[in-house]
Amino acid sequence: MPKRIVLYLVSHASGELVEMMARNAVAQLADVTIERTLWKFVRSLEQLPAILGTIAQEPGFTMHTVAATDVRLALEEGCRQLRVPCMFVLEPAVSRLAEHFATTIQYRPSARDTIDEEYFRRVEAMKFTLAHDDGAAADDLEGADVVLVGVSRATKTPTCMYLASRGIKAANVPLVPGVPLPEALSRPGTLLVVGLTVDPGRLANVRRARLKALAENRETDYADFDEIGNEVREARRLFLRRGWPIIDVSNKSIEQTASLIIAMLAKRSPPPPDAVP
Repeated sequence: MPKRIVLYLVSHASGELVEMMARNAVAQLADVTIERTLWKFVRSLEQLPAILGTIAQEPGFTMHTVAATDVRLALEEGCRQLRVPCMFVLEPAVSRLAEHFATTIQYRPSARDTIDEEYFRRVEAMKFTLAHDDGAAADDLEGADVVLVGVSRATKTPTCMYLASRGIKAANVPLVPGVPLPEALSRPGTLLVVGLTVDPGRLANVRRARLKALAENRETDYADFDEIGNEVREARRLFLRRGWPIIDVSNKSIEQTASLIIAMLAKRSPPPPDAVP
């Protein structure tokens, strides 16, 4: 009969590393069946009682990738009291490397953990941006890092999507003649609002192409050069009245526009407490 192995896997991040290590280790054993329990994103002491409670019900073997010192030590001590082996899966390699090169060990989140945190930050930013695209939820902009305002087809949406891919929560509000701006943009606060402007001739070409793609043949002012000129001038006047920074996107790629906005956000970020004036 195959021997039953109970594994408890505890991960600081997505669990991929500890699962891979456990899977490859067990693959070297003959005639075994595995029952495993995985806990992901274990980063606080408050999570440990539930984990140790589960381990106590049926002691097995614990493998972990927890690098945060307080959580790691508490987990290992809890397992020691339960008489359950507990192994930091990178320990053999880390110890041998430190010994060979005569250096000290500094436990910290791995590069994979950092990637995971960054990944989820970008996912949250993308969710926010999709929910606040083209004026949607425009009265609830408090969570935004930046709001882009501009006339139709001024590259607001693709710029916001690019910013979201960098982990920046970006909303955009279209300027529509005769439609007032949402009140959220008039409230005092620290919200960064950026006005996007574009050359009327270039914009007219973009809008004509848009109408053609939609098979729209009705007469409309949407792509009329004179009307577009008025829209762009009124938009710029609005930006100047509000004191919003303005970016002319006429000859800029989405990446270039986004880079300028990222630079604006960086200037607004407070310096760290220990920064030298």
